[in-house]
Amino acid sequence: MEQKRKLSHNAYGGCHGDDYVPFVPTNEAMPETTVISIIMGIMFACVFAAANTYLGLKVGLTISAGIPGAILATGLLKGIFRRNNILEANMVASIAAMGESIAGGIIFTLPAIILWGMHLKLSTIVVVTALGGLLGVFFVSPLRRYLIVEEHGKLTYPESMAAAEVLVTGSEGGAGFKTVMLGLSTGGMYKLLSGGFALFSDSPEWVIKPMQGTIFGFNNVASLMGVGFIVGLRASLFMFGGALLAWLGLMPLIMYVGHGLQTPLFPSTKLIANMDAWEIWSSYIRYVGAGAVATGGIISLIKSMPTIVKSFKAAMGGIGAGTGATQKRTDIDAPITWVIAAAILVFLLSWLLPIVHVGIVGSIMIILFSFFFSVVSARMVGIIGASNNPVSGMTIATLLFATAVLRAVGYVGDKGMVVAIIVGGIVCVAIAVAGGTAQSLKTTYIIGGTPKNVQIGMYIGLAVASVCAGAVLLMLNDAYKIGSAAIPAPQAGLMSMVVKGVMTGDLPWLLVIVGIVIAIFCELAKLPVLTIALGIYLPIHLSAGVLCGGIVRVFVEKKFKKNETQQKEHIEKGILLSSGLVAGDALMGIIVAVFATLKNSHVINFDIAFGKHFATAITGSNLLATIMFLLLGIWIYRYSIKTEN
Repeated sequence: MEQKRKLSHNAYGGCHGDDYVPFVPTNEAMPETTVISIIMGIMFACVFAAANTYLGLKVGLTISAGIPGAILATGLLKGIFRRNNILEANMVASIAAMGESIAGGIIFTLPAIILWGMHLKLSTIVVVTALGGLLGVFFVSPLRRYLIVEEHGKLTYPESMAAAEVLVTGSEGGAGFKTVMLGLSTGGMYKLLSGGFALFSDSPEWVIKPMQGTIFGFNNVASLMGVGFIVGLRASLFMFGGALLAWLGLMPLIMYVGHGLQTPLFPSTKLIANMDAWEIWSSYIRYVGAGAVATGGIISLIKSMPTIVKSFKAAMGGIGAGTGATQKRTDIDAPITWVIAAAILVFLLSWLLPIVHVGIVGSIMIILFSFFFSVVSARMVGIIGASNNPVSGMTIATLLFATAVLRAVGYVGDKGMVVAIIVGGIVCVAIAVAGGTAQSLKTTYIIGGTPKNVQIGMYIGLAVASVCAGAVLLMLNDAYKIGSAAIPAPQAGLMSMVVKGVMTGDLPWLLVIVGIVIAIFCELAKLPVLTIALGIYLPIHLSAGVLCGGIVRVFVEKKFKKNETQQKEHIEKGILLSSGLVAGDALMGIIVAVFATLKNSHVINFDIAFGKHFATAITGSNLLATIMFLLLGIWIYRYSIKTEN
């Protein structure tokens, strides 16, 4: 029977996960793990790891690699190797996505060692990544069926679905592929004009003087508009609500109360009267957000515990049963024995390996926190995608508890801080990789691939890419010194402050407790805790950009509210376009990052951001940036509602 040229409506829900028929039916044999797919995936993982390491150290954020990986995979497999195999392309994209995951895990924690004036070795980075990656990849296995099959249609996995659409349209061609490619080229050009040439601002903001000088702004990037369209209005509204609470509620209150203080208010060393909104956010609000994210994670784990136990029981019951002749390809998970072996191996190596050597207490915490937050991470990407997964927030929560425990058992001073950051580093990698793994496994489920094979491929890719990411980190430190204006490493700076604060007893626990209380209130009010906590923790600029995309989708839905069939078709068309926008923005962002790295390394002596050097009253104006973002939203709307002849 001929394959469908696009994903069925059931790919987005409307049926139980067991009844969903994947794009490649399980009775159809097709090569998946091949030499080409593994090598190509590893190459892309290295590229994305290197680029995201630079970007993360520069601005504290990383670019999603799953969707760009899917586009590159389908394009190269068809264009160069003449292979139109969607399962191979999915394998390439899944491995490529690990580049972004490990980069986030590394840069959020390990540079703290450098910031403390100590030496960080490449071997340490590689081992920490390999151990955390092993846990992140395989701790998702016992939960895969619940999160992806049983929750089919309930957990949307927006970026996973976008990647699936890219893989399908890339393999099948036709109007859908053209839509994705139009989005790809538009997203790339938009990024080049703003983030590359700097012809208009990519982060306009306004100071609100009546609100004690707090600010409002939005990230003027196509990917956020695309993600907002994919996730819809509800999730983006709750996320934006958390941001409003932080930036237009807590921040003005802190400024108002602290304005007359004559001494700095801990943890800042600067008078509140002399601080701007970004400094207030960095010094105070992020602790509140970290407390809320941590509490949301605990609540999520408690609520998910019955299903987690059920998943483990089902997995344990399958030990020794084999794959069987009747087992579907999409049901072949990594055996539970692998999961247990991975946990035992990481525990022993963390305890005994000299290059890690965090002791038995540290090893126990690595396993416990990695499992706990891997569960949360895998679920979070199902709500808002891996790009917005609050990895650093969960890492902060880990460091708060782990450092306190290590200090209590005698790990103090510089040695205690290094052990704490190693523990946090392994857990951080596990969190990031678990989110990336869950996202790729959802795409694999939709397409019709084999979960076990994809997990093996992803681990091979992350192990190799960890060398590239570590080498880039150390190279940038040698050239510019991590912590300098050129490479500020904002996330690692926060982690170093948290660890040092707990070790010395100087931590603003009151702010963390405020975040805990807010999270508990959200749960009692039956509001989505983690989504709101994410809004509190992240800059309002990001939440506002995502909300704009959600609003555009509402207009498209209202246009066809009287015809449900037409509405679904046009929403899917908008999702295809948005998928391309996200991919184009990410790909061009990596290209821009390469030019920035070459300039910073003095390989080239010109700056592509020439918009910063002429007519700055225009190129740097908030009005122009707003107009451009508005035009982007109007274009998405008009294209989505257009009926093909």
